[in-house]
Amino acid sequence: MNNKIFTEKLSVAPMLDWTDRHCRYFLRQLSSNTVMYTEMVTTGAILFGKGDYLSYNDEEHPVVLQLGGSDPKALTECAKIAEQHGYDAININVGCPSDRVQNGRFGACLMAEPELVAECVQTMQNAVNVPVTVKSRIGIDDLDSYEFLHNFIDVVGKAGCEHFIVHARKAWLSGLSPKQNREIPPLDYSRVYQIKQDFPHLDISINGGIKTLSESLEHLNHIDGVMIGREVYQNPYMLAQADQLIWGEDKAIVSREQVIDAMCDYIDRNVANGGRVWHVVRHMLGLTNGLPGARRYRRYLSENAGREGANSAVLREAFALTGPMPE
Repeated sequence: MNNKIFTEKLSVAPMLDWTDRHCRYFLRQLSSNTVMYTEMVTTGAILFGKGDYLSYNDEEHPVVLQLGGSDPKALTECAKIAEQHGYDAININVGCPSDRVQNGRFGACLMAEPELVAECVQTMQNAVNVPVTVKSRIGIDDLDSYEFLHNFIDVVGKAGCEHFIVHARKAWLSGLSPKQNREIPPLDYSRVYQIKQDFPHLDISINGGIKTLSESLEHLNHIDGVMIGREVYQNPYMLAQADQLIWGEDKAIVSREQVIDAMCDYIDRNVANGGRVWHVVRHMLGLTNGLPGARRYRRYLSENAGREGANSAVLREAFALTGPMPE
């Protein structure tokens, strides 16, 4: 059985095209403890792709690799590679409802095959010394009873999975787009709470529709962890209070100015290594939300960060267009 090496009281959800290493580095400037997740990476990309899908910055820890796949052997090979890269945990995607994912026989459709998910977990756990976790929905299509979810957790939990992140909506595998699947199926937080009551020995995190740290604290009265996705991406400065409110740390809240300074240093290092400013600052467009001049900040970055020869000065110039929070 794997040792739990960190707690996930708050985490940032894996979001395709969004939570890349630049995004995770930026969010880490706001919170030391919030757990970061990679975008979902398929086993095929890792085993056969030509790109480097596993690089990250050391400052991102704790960071979890989310894998997409359903072949126990391929998942286990990827788990070994991820452990060698130093990832803190490995998460199996059993929640994504897109057609592309279903065609590869992974994502939410795997909820209908708990024995296969259990085999994947057990095989991976036997091969690595970091936790193997599962992110799922509360159900799929007409398989949406509480008994269905309870059986899934029971079977996969007995295979050695100690941490489940449950998106509190079911997924429709046909008829709804991934975006609609995040919005149309109703949220059922009480069902996730009940799973925690029925499986008190497991770590259960909740995901879906959570917009504030205050809401997160309310959920933490019932379960072990909260995962927030798009709200953090669109309003990242909410994370600046996470270490204090969620973990109870007694330290000063990082200012936006401090974040800008840290990210300018990061941008300059990235540019020196052949990177582009826009690849970093595209994740920072929401940093000034609520400040006077926030729209000017976003527009300036959008118009100038992609230009040839751009450097960190673009970010400082954009931030200078904002004013202090109104009293």
